[in-house]
Amino acid sequence: MVLPVKHSCMILFFACTLFLQGALGEIICENLPTNVCSFSIALSGNRCLLENSKNEDGKMEYQCKTSEVIVGNIAEYIETDECVNACGVDRSSVGISSDALLEPQFTAKLCSPACYQNCPNVVDLYFNLAAGEGVYLPDLCNKQRKSPHRAMIELLSSGAAMDALAPIASQDVVVGAPDISPASF
Repeated sequence: MVLPVKHSCMILFFACTLFLQGALGEIICENLPTNVCSFSIALSGNRCLLENSKNEDGKMEYQCKTSEVIVGNIAEYIETDECVNACGVDRSSVGISSDALLEPQFTAKLCSPACYQNCPNVVDLYFNLAAGEGVYLPDLCNKQRKSPHRAMIELLSSGAAMDALAPIASQDVVVGAPDISPASF
């Protein structure tokens, strides 16, 4: 019996979906390679983060861990290399910190249309980090586009620099980033 092309395509699509689901499995931070750990999100919705730890020989090595930070609208996601490059983030960064927001070059990349409009995972992360410092990321990005030096002065005067060297403590409250659309620019 020969199946019509429409049915054959549906069966092929279904089979491929099952294969990929089984091959890829669920994203569990502790099972991820360290080169894709940062900026990934586990099936549970928790962010993955890279940490230093000592192995049995006493040597320092990286490990991927599940953080307590929960992403409200994204789960089971590994950030693309395109977004990593467009946003100026570093997959080898250890922990999660708002320090980068104090660097004008980083903020320029984060606020660029290539990042801000196309990389909601990275934007959500830094939106929450900025909020933890009392800064509203969309306002910072608007100011950064108009006057980069003034944006940094305002960020520093907001008190964000007071604890800039201390990592953000994990919180039970999840603050979602605003919907990102070209209309927001």
